[in-house]
Amino acid sequence: MIVAGIGPGNPDFVLPAALHAIRSAKVLVGGSRALADFAVEGQCTMTIRGDIPAVLSFIDEKLHNQDVVVMVSGDPGYFSLLDALRRSYDEEVLQVIPGISSVQFAFARLALPWHDASFLSFHGRRPSDEELSYRPGRVLGIITDKAYSSRTIPKLLMELGWPKGAKTAICARLSYDDERIVRTTLGGAISEREETHCVVVVIG
Repeated sequence: MIVAGIGPGNPDFVLPAALHAIRSAKVLVGGSRALADFAVEGQCTMTIRGDIPAVLSFIDEKLHNQDVVVMVSGDPGYFSLLDALRRSYDEEVLQVIPGISSVQFAFARLALPWHDASFLSFHGRRPSDEELSYRPGRVLGIITDKAYSSRTIPKLLMELGWPKGAKTAICARLSYDDERIVRTTLGGAISEREETHCVVVVIG
């Protein structure tokens, strides 16, 4: 089985190795947008929705006869279906092709090194207060969702002691033609247009 990262969204930022695996696949699994962008005629496909057990059952059935390529957004190693696949299959069964994560892409757009940054995800979860704690110079790269958005996360950080003047960037629709990057502060982010499923970068 091949697990291929497809990056932040725009096909221009998918590695050639991933594109080759995807286009050569007999069985292709991925989100609806990914399948619309990459699936070709003749492939057997399965759409990843909320029912992960159904997806795993489909993969298991197809693997008996042929290989399967699973597309995941961003990089497979960062909050993707790879975690569930590792619990279901031995690592020898999995070949992983990396991709550009949305957080990595956001830091590139901001020309900001990320070697000392803390990457956190609010996508279907809530990091602990300790993970979100403030210290001068700390840099956070945060994945948001509908419940924790570009407005609610700044409020939470300020409640946990982050200064309202901390530099903040709201990075939405990364890599697409309508990409939107707003440079502001934690306090200012609350007044900006709310973005969900984006990346928020905060510099303490």
